[in-house]
Amino acid sequence: MLRRLGGKRAGLMVEQETQFYREDVMGQLNIKDAALIADARHLAERKGTSVTAALRAAVTAALALDAAAREQRVQAILAIGQAAAQLVPPGVTSDHADLYDEIGLPR
Repeated sequence: MLRRLGGKRAGLMVEQETQFYREDVMGQLNIKDAALIADARHLAERKGTSVTAALRAAVTAALALDAAAREQRVQAILAIGQAAAQLVPPGVTSDHADLYDEIGLPR
């Protein structure tokens, strides 16, 4: 993201705002958990791939499971809403105009 900086020159002076993670720049993880590092290496060895490829596959699988679980929760909530809507008798409204006068004050 660019932002304009003030200055005496008529031309534009812009500075790129720094972001902790930027998609256009390759990042690096610094993992300080020895057991996790060993597990990642073991997984890579078992899969016959690099540690990066093994971690990519594991993260992709975890994200897919998370997305599926979220979608399942959303569908369950929607089903509850649809079931609740069936309990409302026909003709019932939330119009409470009879409780207020013409300027909106309680009667």
